[in-house]
Amino acid sequence: MHAVRVVLIGGTSNVGKSTVAQAIAERLGLDCLSTDGLARHPGRPWRTAEREVPAHVAEHYGTLTVDELLASVLDHYERLWPRIEQLVTTYAAGEGPGLVLEGSALWPTRVATLTAPGTTAVWLTADDALLRTRIRTAGRYDEATEQERHLMDRFTARTLRYQAAMLDAVTTLDLNHIDVGSGRPVAEVADAVLALAQAG
Repeated sequence: MHAVRVVLIGGTSNVGKSTVAQAIAERLGLDCLSTDGLARHPGRPWRTAEREVPAHVAEHYGTLTVDELLASVLDHYERLWPRIEQLVTTYAAGEGPGLVLEGSALWPTRVATLTAPGTTAVWLTADDALLRTRIRTAGRYDEATEQERHLMDRFTARTLRYQAAMLDAVTTLDLNHIDVGSGRPVAEVADAVLALAQAG
């Protein structure tokens, strides 16, 4: 068995991928990257201290149906896949630190085709209520306007629909999956991911 060089962590938005990935990278001394850093689509539809919601993002979530939102993001991930595959291949073959790569762009059916040695993958899922709460907290839902809430609700619906489709693919392909439930501690989830990586 090859030593683990690349750990892939997939899952829907706000499930905790980046926090878990950072914990694992720090523990193992690996680089940590997000697929969002390669190209984001199209961004989260709520204001932050740094920015307003761009007009094209508001239009995207305000005009498309949930099915169209899901199809749009999956099309984006398909276009992004060659860059992800190259990144994984480069790190798997390298002599420096390995990589923890997280992101929703790690779609199960494509990850399953990877042949790079020393690469392992796991997908995280969470209770719908936890995802909804995290999104509303991030977007300050209670302080938002009716239009802003509408955009967050659309984003939430797409997030939950993505998770259902992703979990179906993970189950069909018999891939590694960890349910964080209503919020398992980060260290516990990181331990579970590493246990699966070492078992693989």
